[in-house]
Amino acid sequence: MTKDIFSQYDPIEEALQEGIDPEEYIIGTYMVQLGPRMDPWYLGRAAACEQSTGTWVPVPANTPELRAKFGAKVIGIYEVPSYEFEIPKGVEERNFIYQIAFPAINQTDQIGLMLTATIGNISMGGKLKMLDLRFPKKWIKNFQGPRFGIEGIRKLLKVPDRPLLNNMIKPCSGWTPEVGAQLFYSAALGGCDVVKDDELIADMEYNRIVDRVPLMMEAVDKVRDEIGEETLYTVNITDKLTKLKQNALAVQDAGGNALMLNYLVVGLPVLRMLAEDPEIKLPILAHMDFAGAFYESPISGVSSFLIMGKLARLAGADIVVYPAPYGKAPFLKEKYMALAKAQRYRMHHLKPTLPMPSGGITPGMVSRVMQDLGNDIMIGSGGGIHAHPDGPVAGARAFRQAIDICMKDMAAASEDFEDYVEDHESEYPELAKAMETWGVSDTRF
Repeated sequence: MTKDIFSQYDPIEEALQEGIDPEEYIIGTYMVQLGPRMDPWYLGRAAACEQSTGTWVPVPANTPELRAKFGAKVIGIYEVPSYEFEIPKGVEERNFIYQIAFPAINQTDQIGLMLTATIGNISMGGKLKMLDLRFPKKWIKNFQGPRFGIEGIRKLLKVPDRPLLNNMIKPCSGWTPEVGAQLFYSAALGGCDVVKDDELIADMEYNRIVDRVPLMMEAVDKVRDEIGEETLYTVNITDKLTKLKQNALAVQDAGGNALMLNYLVVGLPVLRMLAEDPEIKLPILAHMDFAGAFYESPISGVSSFLIMGKLARLAGADIVVYPAPYGKAPFLKEKYMALAKAQRYRMHHLKPTLPMPSGGITPGMVSRVMQDLGNDIMIGSGGGIHAHPDGPVAGARAFRQAIDICMKDMAAASEDFEDYVEDHESEYPELAKAMETWGVSDTRF
């Protein structure tokens, strides 16, 4: 047998990117901050070992042969800025981008074990943030992803091209099914394609799923008869794990047409379980609450790109709610743009997820969002609809008028949206009133 001349140069916990088969590994990308005299390669090897075959001290069964097959490998460490001949005086911290390849054979096809391997123990290791994960085709093949995706949602609503409009029932908590049905009807009559429960309402003692779904679906039928438009009602089924499927089937049995899940508080594998269950035949809107606990630190945790983008899509979310940079939640524009890419760009066989920028959006912000993200989006607004001076019907109409203007003439609308609406006030009275109230400024406090 010909001797492998490279074997003498191959440390088990390291490799060049070209030295591994990328279809056999899940590749994690991390940002790491270290002290100026710390050895980045030593720490990289230690992290790779910790997250695959080893522990803090050598153990007898962790043989070279076992490590070669099942051990993770550091395949890249890149410093920013990239010092070459000296570390300047006064530098107290060095910034690195790490790439570590984890054998896919260790992960089977489950999200929980994959995250345990890629960010488990090292998430408690100091200034380390996971930025991205690259999934090989052979590992991702057993994931269904979104059951409906963008095309499926559009087909259900019979809306082929314009941005969709979502309203969340406000107030957040405390409303009865009867009050909710009236608010639902008003928003849908004004033109909302989807009306969702607030994340704070689920199967409450004062507001049971089985009580409110029939009332909401009566409103769906009434709106269809009156204006000829379909409406989805995304019912929040978040609950104890033992009740989740029961809640989903209760919605379905009561004639409901969509589901909502606070997916991060119950877990990504739970979202996947519901999305892939053949008995559950409804689209799922995934709500972002709790996401900030993962991504908001700039030096630790998991990026928003993963938490609200790739991972939510992998788990099967048809729609994902996430912050818009123009609303009430602080969020960088480049991050919200990146999330739309994670949800819509090609990702092996997975259908595209529908992005839903939300959080304090008013009609005056519609042109900005459409310029940023195009038409394959769902614009989410709660207070911007319900707090319209003339009520929620007018609030929804104001949004639909803003969308219509941008669909007809984006160039003119984007030049000065406020002036455009003022010049066409008689055509768009509800929008004009909304602009008088909020203008085009953002609502952040």
